[in-house]
Order: sequence, then C-alpha cells, then structure tokens
Amino acid sequence: MKICLITPAPPGSHLGNRHTALRWAAMLRQHGHQVELRVTWDDQPADLMLALHARRSADSIARFHAAQPHAPLIVALTGTDIYRDIQFDAAAQRSLTLATRIIVLQDQGLNELAPALRAKTYVVYQSAATQARRARLKRAFEVCVIGHLRPEKDPFRAVEALRLLSSNSRIRIRQLGQALDANMAAQAQHWMQSEPRYRWLGDRPHGAVMRQLARAPLMVISSYMEGGANVICEAVAVGTPVIASAIPGNLGMPGMDYAGYYPPGDTAALATLLDRAERDPAWLAQLAAQCAARRPLFLPRAEAAALLRVIEAAPTLLKEIHYENQLMDTGTERTDTAGAGG
Repeated sequence: MKICLITPAPPGSHLGNRHTALRWAAMLRQHGHQVELRVTWDDQPADLMLALHARRSADSIARFHAAQPHAPLIVALTGTDIYRDIQFDAAAQRSLTLATRIIVLQDQGLNELAPALRAKTYVVYQSAATQARRARLKRAFEVCVIGHLRPEKDPFRAVEALRLLSSNSRIRIRQLGQALDANMAAQAQHWMQSEPRYRWLGDRPHGAVMRQLARAPLMVISSYMEGGANVICEAVAVGTPVIASAIPGNLGMPGMDYAGYYPPGDTAALATLLDRAERDPAWLAQLAAQCAARRPLFLPRAEAAALLRVIEAAPTLLKEIHYENQLMDTGTERTDTAGAGG
C-alpha cells in the first residue's frame, strides 16, 4: 500500500515522535509498503494514513478523511494525547472518532478509552535492538536520566532525591537530553552548580546515549506523563533496570507487578528506592530480572508484527464499517457474524 505517515515532529527533531515515525516507516518499507513521511498531509492520495498524535495531527486527519473517506485512517496516541488531550480537546476527540484503527503504546492505555474506541484499538509496544552491556564504573553508582527537559518529564526529580541521600552515597546522576526552553536549561545549570554529584550532559547522539545507558547500573524515568516511553525499551535492551514513576504510561511497560515504582513527584520515595538500589544487590537483581522478562514485548520483530497487524487489518475493517453503514441506510438487518477484532 501507499501509506502517508504523519508526525508533527519535523525532520531533524530528536523528539520521540520523530524516532517512532522513522522506525515505523523503515519497518513498513521492509515489508513492501511505500511510505511517505510528512509533518502535515500534502493532499497527495494514499491508500492509508497513519498519523501520530490525535491533537497535533488533527488537521491532516480531518482533511484526509474528507478527501478520502473510504481510505483507512489509523491514529497512534502519544502520552500527551491519551493522558491529557483526548479528555477535553475537541480536535483530538474528533481524530479518534474518524479513526478506522487506534494505536496505543502500552496496555494500560486501553483503560483511558471509551468502550467503543477500545474495540478498535491495538497495542503496539515500541522496541529497541538488543545491545551489549558495558562495564560499569567502579568509582561510582552512576544513574542515568534520559529524556528532553520539559515539565511533563519532571526532569529534576532524581537530582532532588540525590540531595536526600547520605554524603557517603556513591550515587551520581547523569542526565542526557535537550532543554526545550531556556528556563529548563537554567535549572539544569543551577543544579550542576549546587550539587556536585549531578551532571547534565545535554543533547547527545543516540549512540552516545546508549553507551551511557549500557554502563549504568540503573535508569530513572520520573515523568508525570508518558504514552509508552521508548527509553524503557532501550534500558531493557541493554540490561539496565529502571526506577519509574507510577503513572499509567509507565505501569504498562515493566508491568503492574514491577518492584521499582514510586509515587510521581514524591522525592523522598524516589530517594528511598535509589538508596536501596545502591545498597541491596539482590533487589537490584530482582528489578533486572523483571525487566528481562518483559524483553520479548520490546523486540523490533514484535513491534513490526504488531504494527503490520494493524495496517493490514485496517482495509478489511473499513469494508465492514461501510457495509454496516449501508445496512443502516437501507434498514436491512445483517444476518452473518463477521466482524473486526479489537
């Protein structure tokens, strides 16, 4: 099929949506589909549209549906979509109504959707290629915080927790990610001046980020809002256990029974887990084992298979929808039992 893949993140952007779009485009092309990657729809006909972000891609979604009402339309929900925008934003809500299929990036995302929307929703976990574990530093217990600095990420929670630890702690925080505004950059600079055990390394190439992650004994993801963070997949891929804020978008990644959660925004609780990770090797090994058990969900072949299942089922579902609509228009009752699976 000729697929128009829409992401609001422009070329050159290091935002997660751009990385997801590039990875999905490559997977679809490897399976014979023709993919045009765009920030907005350019009015060119396509057999199918796959749009990331219900609100920010809403204009492209609406125009494509108006121009090609019989073409499948798939909407993938991001963190700000599913845990904020679809609750009150009319454009985001309309995107979901128009969608033939919806994608969420972890299983807890299904709980945020009304039953009618949930019935046409698939879970597609993001993925990361397995990489070799690197030798850890012996002089410090170096904890990674990875992600762009913006309010939704609660980016300085780990360094705030660091200040509650004993002066004898070997924990050091290494933060990687671009500051998305001057205020965030100023805060990072302030923390480096006031806390010598913290370093903000800024925006780094992906390979450098993965090398840093692969040698870390632990990663912290402290977000208030996530759709299904790919950095968790990357941590699992290199064998680095995770401490995560207990938000739905994180709970759906390592799993509901994972031992490494803390209440979002709770600095003292995070400090307690950091201290335990440093002092209790058996507990840290438990986290690593629980992460490893989720590894099959985050393999590239699993992501590709799930994505292709959505793409290739969409035309059949659309035919079913049109058939149902025709029956309703004519007042005819359907007598067969065919239907689309959710």
